[in-house]
Amino acid sequence: MPQPQRREITYTDELLADRTVHRRYSDGGQEWRSADGGGGRRIVRWRDERGGSGTDELLGRRIVKRVYANGRPPIYGREAGYGRTLWSDGVLTVNRTSFGGRLGTVLGAVTAGAVVGGLTMPPASLSPEEEEELRRQAEASASGGGDGGATGDPGYGDWDDSSDTDDDFG
Repeated sequence: MPQPQRREITYTDELLADRTVHRRYSDGGQEWRSADGGGGRRIVRWRDERGGSGTDELLGRRIVKRVYANGRPPIYGREAGYGRTLWSDGVLTVNRTSFGGRLGTVLGAVTAGAVVGGLTMPPASLSPEEEEELRRQAEASASGGGDGGATGDPGYGDWDDSSDTDDDFG
């Protein structure tokens, strides 16, 4: 099966006073995102400027599931570190908030080719059983019984002031 054509979209995040995040994409898109830790799952609820909404869930092993509220089939993303997520529809999102300013531009340009070239496509689909297994592995890792964490990135997705990352699932 041919892989989708890759395209890169950068974004910046702004943490708002109500602890939500306003995400601005380089293609003009915008999202408002809020953490929803219901049931111990790592979920971010989002809505965009076009009236779309849904959730992003960190399943584990750096796999993110994006569910659309309108019933559109979900897509999956694979976190690649440095604020980069490659989505199953071929879009690579890159967080420019992490670096900022001229340094961010230089680091982004230097690392983009190396990181994009080495990325593994996320799954096009997962069965409910496969998703549940990823969640189970992530839960076991988070409680200290696994391979060092569900994502390998301490503080991943945390929006508190002690977080060492600006990322929140893609």
